[in-house]
Amino acid sequence: MSVALRVIPCLDVHDGRVVKGVNFRDLRDAGDPVELAARYGAEGADELTFLDISASSDGRATTREMVQRCAETVLIPLTVGGGVRSVHDVDALLRCGADKVGINTGALARPEVIGEITSRFGNQVLVLSLDARRAEWAPSGFEVTTHGGRRSAGRDAIEWAREAAERGVGEVLLNSMDADGTTAGFDVEMIRAVRDAVAVPLVASGGAGTAAHFVEAARAGADAVLAASVFHYGTLSIVEVKKELAAAGFEVREV
Repeated sequence: MSVALRVIPCLDVHDGRVVKGVNFRDLRDAGDPVELAARYGAEGADELTFLDISASSDGRATTREMVQRCAETVLIPLTVGGGVRSVHDVDALLRCGADKVGINTGALARPEVIGEITSRFGNQVLVLSLDARRAEWAPSGFEVTTHGGRRSAGRDAIEWAREAAERGVGEVLLNSMDADGTTAGFDVEMIRAVRDAVAVPLVASGGAGTAAHFVEAARAGADAVLAASVFHYGTLSIVEVKKELAAAGFEVREV
């Protein structure tokens, strides 16, 4: 029996509000996180991702009270990321109701934390949040970035995805920083490169503008497709995306 392809709305949260821009810049308000979480739960989203996009750059932990309110609002799995650096951070978010926790900057700074977290909670709770962009210097053509794409981590993205999977992360959330917010389509070349490098589930993010774009990401090897602005501003609905995926031959959970 095949596993249904997941459709995941993403809540990029800054100062308590959901925001969206292009390449994480020129942010505009998209609504209240709890209200949007409730809406997407009712519309048939398979999971929900909550990313505190300024937590790492501000040097603070994810807003836990808001995470708890979102978790109490929806019955679908909730992934939370932003400012995660330790076993303690993961424990706190799981206690707030998160089902999975995303890590980015914290794992790059100290890769051993991946093993520490997965040995305590299991690899099913840990997601590598990989913000990548094209870079000529990188052997694969893609580099890792941090702080909302504002800094290069100086690491090849495909090499880092492979190492993180070997260290025990249970899933990779791949966000193309070049495509993010552009609605021009997912970076399918990047998706294929990461798919070839890791066996763990792969979530594709960055660039969705049409329902057909989600099909392209799935054909490139994504196990789940994630988007923000097209859902927040009503360009597409969860139902429309799932119908397009089903028409293309992918199994999806019925709404």
